[in-house]
Amino acid sequence: MSAPLLNPVEPEDHQALRRAVGDLARRYGPEYFRRKARAGEPVDELWAEAGKAGYLGVSLPVEYGGGGAGITELAIVLEEFGAAGCPLLMMIVSPAICGTVIARYGTEQQKLAWLPGLADGSRRMAFGITEPDAGSNSHRLTTTARRDGEDWLLTGRKVFISGIDHADAVLFVARTEDARTGRLKPALFVVPRETPGFEYRAIPMELLTAEKQFQVFLDDVRLPAEALVGAEDAGLEQLFAGLNPERVMTAAFALGLARQALATATDYARTRTVWDSPIGAHQAIAHPLAQCAIEIELARLMMLKAAQLYDQGHDAAAGEAANMAKYAAAEAACHTVDQAVHTLGGNGLTQEYGLAALLTATRVSRIAPVSREMILNYVAQHTLGLPRSY
Repeated sequence: MSAPLLNPVEPEDHQALRRAVGDLARRYGPEYFRRKARAGEPVDELWAEAGKAGYLGVSLPVEYGGGGAGITELAIVLEEFGAAGCPLLMMIVSPAICGTVIARYGTEQQKLAWLPGLADGSRRMAFGITEPDAGSNSHRLTTTARRDGEDWLLTGRKVFISGIDHADAVLFVARTEDARTGRLKPALFVVPRETPGFEYRAIPMELLTAEKQFQVFLDDVRLPAEALVGAEDAGLEQLFAGLNPERVMTAAFALGLARQALATATDYARTRTVWDSPIGAHQAIAHPLAQCAIEIELARLMMLKAAQLYDQGHDAAAGEAANMAKYAAAEAACHTVDQAVHTLGGNGLTQEYGLAALLTATRVSRIAPVSREMILNYVAQHTLGLPRSY
């Protein structure tokens, strides 16, 4: 059971989408998801059924097999999967980042090659931006693409790249050298997983997820000219076409986990009796859970605002709102899971209830794809107009 929505201010079609996705996800449920994750297996059955139902491609263009809606609808899908105990991390990566970038900037050939498969779930694409020495500073990326005749040669390292082992390709962020100024500018390349010179190794993680994390080594990976997505000198505009949806979807991911934890805690508090009444009757239990419900609802409103701004083409405002939504959702999720574990006491740390695994999963949302501190820096500088601190 997932925590109910509190008086949703959403149109009926969005509410219907939530109900339909929730119905599908609950047929699989948290036991299925945890069993797959502990076995190190992907949730292929759920992914395939979600794709067939049109949920994975809901935001992609109709002419390429998608639903023609927006990031708003895709975020709803991800939130409901998470609330039902099946958080699909690759939804952030494959349709939201890669699908959006290719739909916006890809050639007709790239769109035909990738979007239908990303929409129906038959193909998946990972996303590679993070590097060992760059941290949160995407301006310090060192993976470099240089021309060699008509081809490109890609060289560098990436880390914490999700789901490569079950992806058909990776959308890598590299930098190309500007011949006039010597400056390095970001550019995007589709690299099939089996391309020579592309090596990836799993990173052991204390995370219970269906997707593994990988470090990547790119050693003069030769790519044809058509591997480049968009213009080689488009700079940050193309990159943030994918990064703003990533922040919105990370918020949705965190909210789904928070709702799952809150539902588990409230169900337990209704029935667990230690003295003469259920523990949920005591304000020391009830009030913290009520506070969590409020924080979840507030974060959802910010997420929906960010998604709608993005879908309406207000990129600057969407960037600000997406950062705020990701921050609010991560904080709400971490607080909620911590309170849920505390509500169950020792049972909160057992595998039976699944809450302990959510402690690390929600903690990731504070770190990735951008840390809470960098979001505070962004808001301080861009929203409040304070001096830059770095």
